[in-house]
Amino acid sequence: MAQNRHLSRTLSMQSVYEWEFRDNPELDQIVERNIHAFEKDVDKDYIHKVVYGIRDHWDEINEAIVEAAPEWPLDQVARVDKNILRVAIYEMLFDEKEDVPPRVSINEAIEIGKTFGSESSPKFINGALGFIYRKHAERLEPRDAR
Repeated sequence: MAQNRHLSRTLSMQSVYEWEFRDNPELDQIVERNIHAFEKDVDKDYIHKVVYGIRDHWDEINEAIVEAAPEWPLDQVARVDKNILRVAIYEMLFDEKEDVPPRVSINEAIEIGKTFGSESSPKFINGALGFIYRKHAERLEPRDAR
């Protein structure tokens, strides 16, 4: 069966959500448990890259969220929305392979927000990621042309 990138993003978001919610228990155990449930359908390497990339760039990613939504203190942003943003921001700004066009990252984040967030999540996610895209447009636009 083909590996489902949308499901892989969702599991990445859920793993980081649980890690943050439980106040940083063993991340490896969370990731492996979440992958195990969908092992044949997900890209394990991608999930590891995203989850550990978010962990490694935690402060920079959080700063990007704060800058993109200055009217919302980070601790007041819905935890689901925050972690959806973290996956997309990692893909857009920190994925060294740069294999995901930013518009794909944004659209995927909006779709995950529709599934897991509140009624206002897609609009919030789109606005925050749109700000980040515009701020880094010079660097990101060549990737979007793919």
